Amino acid sequence: MFRVMTVCTGNICRSPMAALMLARALAEEGLGGDVEVRSAGTSGWERGRPVDPRARAVLEADGIDATDHRAREFDPDWFADLDLVLAMDVDHYDALREQAPDPRTADKVRMFREFVDETGETDPQDAGISDPWYGTDADFVDTHRLIAEALPSLVAWIREHRDAGATHR
Repeated sequence: MFRVMTVCTGNICRSPMAALMLARALAEEGLGGDVEVRSAGTSGWERGRPVDPRARAVLEADGIDATDHRAREFDPDWFADLDLVLAMDVDHYDALREQAPDPRTADKVRMFREFVDETGETDPQDAGISDPWYGTDADFVDTHRLIAEALPSLVAWIREHRDAGATHR
């Protein structure tokens, strides 16, 4: 099993949207049984709360049910069981890499939108998705679009790397 974690700040907007959308894209490509996708936040501020209602509305409009999601804080001990940790912006990227116990583990941390250019080589500074929580409903729609743009290349990258680098087989 290849394990992926998406991470934002509070785990109520970007990271659950990304996790649910990625899980669906993987299932549509026949990889649902080979890849596990979860999400977390870099803080515990929202621990136990559901997805933001604006994020839930955008997901529901896309046919994705987010009612079971509850926010949680990323635990650095999880690094050992994860193959890919996808940060939603550069602040999350930096925080996660700092929490990694060693350079090899830090290399598991990537930006979600690094994969939009199909190479996985986009500079992390240019690959973030801004927090829609402070904005309007339109910002959540834009977040959905930015996530969706990265999915084809991200799914292809996971397909290519799932057997070579999976922590758990």
